[in-house]
Amino acid sequence: MSTPNLDFLEIAANAGFKRVVCDVEHNAFSPDRREALVVAARAIGLSVFFKVEGPEPVWVQRALDLDVDGVIVPHCGRLEECHAALETAKFPPRGTRSYAAGRSARFTAPDAGYFARCDRDVLCLPMIETAHAFDDIDAILAHDCVDGVFVGPFDLALTRGRETYAFTDADRADISHIARSAKSAGKPWWIPAWKPQEQRFAIDEGASVRVIAAEHQVLMAGLASVIDQLPQRSAR
Repeated sequence: MSTPNLDFLEIAANAGFKRVVCDVEHNAFSPDRREALVVAARAIGLSVFFKVEGPEPVWVQRALDLDVDGVIVPHCGRLEECHAALETAKFPPRGTRSYAAGRSARFTAPDAGYFARCDRDVLCLPMIETAHAFDDIDAILAHDCVDGVFVGPFDLALTRGRETYAFTDADRADISHIARSAKSAGKPWWIPAWKPQEQRFAIDEGASVRVIAAEHQVLMAGLASVIDQLPQRSAR
């Protein structure tokens, strides 16, 4: 999702989607609308993940306090540069997340299993979208606060010296490398896969989750479909 559109969220759930990623990094999601999206998503049975503004602890903490199912952390470089943000996703002694007696705790005192349950169930997915993160992927995956990784194919291609991402042999080789590293670490990897060939490749490489539709893409496709179905004028 690129906008805090509750109608779009509900339509997606009605269509059978199970997860939603809110791209907070690139779009305008005011604090109250973020909260409304999380509450609405949970009420209609969608898991909700926030791609936060950047690899800073404050953005991770604020998303977790809204009771999201996980955070996707963009702009990660080497582990030493992003570990503070990643560690904010888990409570001490495993990480540095601060307890808030709000929505994530159901507005009450935490039960005995609350902290362990959050650490287990709330996912921390750093993005592999820079050359530095790509080079350091094994260390990133080995970090105890990391549950898996999320591929950012366009930025990865650019920072790896290519003109764009075009699902070329080089692009596929990079993604395959990430997939092998994740498999070796025993952790899942996610990828945006907009086209059928990308989706088949992701399945073959063992991707756990494919993000297959973006809000603006869906709107453009819907409008194009409506126009294509208009009756054509008869030739004169």
